[in-house]
Amino acid sequence: MATPRVCVLRAPGTNCDPETAFAFEACGAKADRVHLMRVLEKPECLVDYQILCVPGGFSYGDDVGAGVIFASQLHGALGDALKQFLSADKLTLGICNGFQVLLKAGVLPDGGAGLAAAQEGDRNTTLTWNDNGRYTSLWVKLKTQGSKSVFLRGIDELELPIAHAEGRIAVQDKAILAKWREQGQVALCYHGDGATAGSDHLPYPQNPNGSFANIAGLCDLTGRVLGLMPHPERFIHATQHPNWTRLKLRGEGAGLQIFRNAVEYFA
Repeated sequence: MATPRVCVLRAPGTNCDPETAFAFEACGAKADRVHLMRVLEKPECLVDYQILCVPGGFSYGDDVGAGVIFASQLHGALGDALKQFLSADKLTLGICNGFQVLLKAGVLPDGGAGLAAAQEGDRNTTLTWNDNGRYTSLWVKLKTQGSKSVFLRGIDELELPIAHAEGRIAVQDKAILAKWREQGQVALCYHGDGATAGSDHLPYPQNPNGSFANIAGLCDLTGRVLGLMPHPERFIHATQHPNWTRLKLRGEGAGLQIFRNAVEYFA
């Protein structure tokens, strides 16, 4: 199998890059933690990588909104290099703050076309404050939604931790949901049990932020770009689950398959 190279792109305030790089390398990739300033100096360096990942954290302190400054650099100074990357047969992943960055840069949900729209200030989807108005950290159940995402192949349901204050997907026009579903772009949804199963309006804590249609992750039309609010890199070992002894979990955590799917895409 070929060994894909991963650019784990960090910025001031990013804090999940070490464990994200570790997860990719545990699946056989070669992961480099690359500071955004190095890429701004030499945008063509992205050509050397097969996978681009924007990890979690609080880039630039989220001072003017989660991921906003980082996103402005992606669709601004790095716009041309990023369009070239997205047009190639490569993969892009955004986790938590990384999802906020990709969405606000326009990379999600519309790929390169969305990047161009973001440059014009035209976006119809955002990630904003949780309904409870505060930072929320807990474990959630998730279900894939017939998505075409490369990262979610073979995954039906899983549990992952979330840790964010601005994770609620909000849209200008709710009719967009039908389009996303038809095109296989709804990647992950928060999942309920019992009477709430299948509802598009799950209560807290099943939907921990009030996200539109319980959406926890979106992919682009190609399936090669994924953004999700939960943290798969925080569940790569069974013992990271808070109830691992009670559930008698052993071996890998469910989040590792997301990284393995990315690496195996280049086999």
